[in-house]
Amino acid sequence: MLTYEDCVGLSGLSKEEIEAIAEHEHIPAIIAAELANYLCRNETGECCIKRYILDDIATAEARGDEAHALLLKAVLHHFVTTHPNAMAA
Repeated sequence: MLTYEDCVGLSGLSKEEIEAIAEHEHIPAIIAAELANYLCRNETGECCIKRYILDDIATAEARGDEAHALLLKAVLHHFVTTHPNAMAA
């Protein structure tokens, strides 16, 4: 049986990146880990994840949650640094 940590490890993303996907898609983190796994293995998936994180940042800023927006900006920085295909879009 796989644990959540196993799923995070298999996804190719950090826990924070998976949490950003879960936030954007309004799904549990374990499902977001599977979605991340799928997206990281297709041609445009990394650009999609980048868009999710950018949307999350905009949403946090719109509601005045600067602390969360700052955290998400760090998540975005890590993501584009470790997934160069995300810069294609």
